[in-house]
Amino acid sequence: MKNLLIVFILLFSIQNSKSQELETILLAADDASLLTQNYLNPAMEGLMYSMNGGWYSTAKTHKKFGFDIMINANASFVPSQDQLFAFVPGDYTFLSLPNGETSLNTVMSENDAETQIDISIPTGEGTFKVASFDMPGGITDDLPINAVPTPMVQLGFGLPFNTDIKLRLFPELNFDDSVNANLIGFGLQHDLMQYLGPLDKLPLSLSILGAFTNMKVTYDIDDENTEDEVAVSNGEAEFKMNTWTIQAIASLDFKIITLYGSVGYNQGKTTAKMKGDYVLTYDVVDSNGNVIGTIDESISNPINLDFEANGMRATLGTRLNIGFFKIFADYTFQDYNTATAGIAFSFR
Repeated sequence: MKNLLIVFILLFSIQNSKSQELETILLAADDASLLTQNYLNPAMEGLMYSMNGGWYSTAKTHKKFGFDIMINANASFVPSQDQLFAFVPGDYTFLSLPNGETSLNTVMSENDAETQIDISIPTGEGTFKVASFDMPGGITDDLPINAVPTPMVQLGFGLPFNTDIKLRLFPELNFDDSVNANLIGFGLQHDLMQYLGPLDKLPLSLSILGAFTNMKVTYDIDDENTEDEVAVSNGEAEFKMNTWTIQAIASLDFKIITLYGSVGYNQGKTTAKMKGDYVLTYDVVDSNGNVIGTIDESISNPINLDFEANGMRATLGTRLNIGFFKIFADYTFQDYNTATAGIAFSFR
């Protein structure tokens, strides 16, 4: 499974990630989920916060049958305290750090140094070290900023009753005959000024937005992409993400420039699973480095991760209007602050 981490990293569009062979950590399957979850957590949180951005650049809705096409990118910044996670020995049954470290880098750290981790498995004759692996460091030295990026293409369409429907849709994509990915998102933005009588003559616009995004990626794992020591049956890595946001939006819409802001709430849930049956063959080594036996071990569904992110958000932004062509940028204050920039082609 040399590409397992690459699959997870591809989920949030980081291209220059590092891969790590994780066959050895499957020997300590009870610890694999916890270690992997701690390592990936800031990237997954950043992804969920980032996916809830970029839904609008004004509070003003389209006229009936008006539409726009938006192309934007969101980048959620990882707080410094989330670039490391504490390694608590008591939380792990089989894993230890032989060099005495007390913390490890997450995937979104600036340190790309690897850290050795030992795996010890109890047998009838005692507990023996059976393997070591190098836990990868962070990947952000290869990125322009320490942030989780999400590019997005979106279509908005004006419905009756001063309501816009918004659609984010990537049809199913296939990579190397083993990776399948798709994304779909829906949003509704409803104008509130229509209920405020003569105030609707002002350049002020008020609206409310609700939006949902679902993303799923699967990666087929078979004997061709594992080492000889691992036999695989029905192997698959699966990633599912659902995010929701509800926001109250206000904007001042002038001919050349639009100023907009919002307050709202985000929620996101993500699962990442490594499913299937795995048979591992490994040597048992005593304290002198001598091989004292060989063991075959069967493991099913070794990794099951759950990530959540939620909290309040506040956004400030501006848009330049050049006819039907728009250029916009905004900044959202939340647990993982997020910057958004993009262009739009809007026809009212």
